[in-house]
Amino acid sequence: MRRNRIFQHLSIGLMLALLCSAAAPSPQETLELDPAQSKVQFTLDSTFHTVHGVFQLKSGFIQFAPAGGPASGQIVVTAASGNSDNNSRDHKMTKEILEAEKYPDIVFTPQQMKGTLAPTGPSQIQLEGMMTLHGQPHPITLDVKAEVQGNALSADTSFVVPYIQWGLKNPSALFLRVSDKVEIHIHAVGQLKTATPQPHR
Repeated sequence: MRRNRIFQHLSIGLMLALLCSAAAPSPQETLELDPAQSKVQFTLDSTFHTVHGVFQLKSGFIQFAPAGGPASGQIVVTAASGNSDNNSRDHKMTKEILEAEKYPDIVFTPQQMKGTLAPTGPSQIQLEGMMTLHGQPHPITLDVKAEVQGNALSADTSFVVPYIQWGLKNPSALFLRVSDKVEIHIHAVGQLKTATPQPHR
């Protein structure tokens, strides 16, 4: 009889612990990016010189748990905003390569975060997701250096886009050869907002 009571108490305790864990899910963070403070820079090697330029961040937000796990959101760059300080080159990039009228947005959609975002100070994390360029989605992993100060977060990531392999036109002319890959660097600045999702019933 005593053993049965002990077993019952243990079972009840285990059930209560499971219910409590289900009722208190991990808090979620939402990072809302500030387009005015964020920068999207690109570098493209060519025969005679290296081309540097910028794109304009249109909007961006990421939802995630600081301890890692599934992530969601969108980071949207305006395809027609490419500026390398050369009107002829930029026109060709916008109209012929990116076809911005048909594909106006370049979008990164995060799906998974690896690593832990510290509540303050620097952190090293990874964001896995899909980048949609020229209307086609491609899997990509971003290594991100982030730093939290209060509710503000700044983050930097660099990666390579094999744009010709991804189906875009080769901009090389007869005497000018350009790399088939473009290097991208993103400096993102935004605000963190914490929200605890409601438990499932």
